[in-house]
Amino acid sequence: MATSYGTLADLKARLNIEPDDTTRDALLTSALGAASRGIERATGRRFWLDEEPVTRTYNPRQRLVREDDGELLRTDDIGAVDGLVVEIGQTGSFAAVTDYEPWPDNALADGEPITGLLRVMNIWAIPIMRIRVTAQFGWPAVPDEVTEAALIQANRLYKRKDSPEGIIGNAEWGVVRLSRRDPDVWNLIEQFVLPGFA
Repeated sequence: MATSYGTLADLKARLNIEPDDTTRDALLTSALGAASRGIERATGRRFWLDEEPVTRTYNPRQRLVREDDGELLRTDDIGAVDGLVVEIGQTGSFAAVTDYEPWPDNALADGEPITGLLRVMNIWAIPIMRIRVTAQFGWPAVPDEVTEAALIQANRLYKRKDSPEGIIGNAEWGVVRLSRRDPDVWNLIEQFVLPGFA
């Protein structure tokens, strides 16, 4: 189940909406969800953590990197090692592997995800094999920058209902065209973009 990167209460506070005013909750919740999914699309990753371990199967082609001390399997973000199981094999026949190290070193301690599994002085598999990883995918915790970006973007999306043509204005400033991408949102999330995205 996808999670929003901010709370309805925080978004209401930014818009000066009283907490007990529920008349706009559906619109605000929709804006917050859309902002969160937009951040995921822009960065190529998600920041919420699976509640329970799930299994993903990887084709080793284009996911293996040769390092000086072994072969690295690039994985999706892994946010916890509890329940982490790695297996190699083919359909119907997989065997557990334990001689690997989470990569990069100390990622979870630094509040970042594991993004690969390193087999020290070893290789992962021949190309016809598959690697099955069972883990809690996502980030250990949603970064503050992502939460802030989601709230800014949700605020913008909520107010967009008043500017259907992308133009907003008032008596003091006149008419202004809204930019396609909010620079503050981009500055907050740019560091999290996976190579090949954006």
